[in-house]
Amino acid sequence: MAQQKDEISPDMIVAAVQRVLATLNQTATNPGGTCGAASAGGAGKLDAKKDYPLSGKRPDLVKSVTGLGLSDITLDKVVEGKLSFDDIKIHPDTLEYQAQIAESAGRPHLAGNLRRAAELTRIPDARVLEIYSALRPYRSTKAELLAIADELDSKYQAKVCASFVREAAEVYEKRGRNKVV
Repeated sequence: MAQQKDEISPDMIVAAVQRVLATLNQTATNPGGTCGAASAGGAGKLDAKKDYPLSGKRPDLVKSVTGLGLSDITLDKVVEGKLSFDDIKIHPDTLEYQAQIAESAGRPHLAGNLRRAAELTRIPDARVLEIYSALRPYRSTKAELLAIADELDSKYQAKVCASFVREAAEVYEKRGRNKVV
């Protein structure tokens, strides 16, 4: 991961943070964008009508991987070097909250994508890129893809992503897209 950190320039981080802050400011200033008191439902599920956008209505739930809240992430802190890359990475729980909101709005496919993304946050970035490369046609044997799925399942508890890789292994086999050894 140190290699990736060297490849990310301070200008890139500043630009990314500016885009995020601009987006958050837009959603926070929407009508009704004040903090809501509690999430909907007895099961603790969030509701699009009461909790969306999270940044405006439930900013207490929006956290980085290191536990920083929205108000802790500022452009000044980035420029001063007080924030690391992990300080601006999204926490998997935040993605789960977004998935709950998507479900309550009748968007199950978006919810599934957000849950896969939440699983991927537990996997080192370098490994995600290796897996992505391995999933390209003709790059891996079926056995290699199944080994990746087992790793996702057991090492990272990424069950949805593991299922996706297993499905890819089967489809690649049927379509002749596996690496020939």
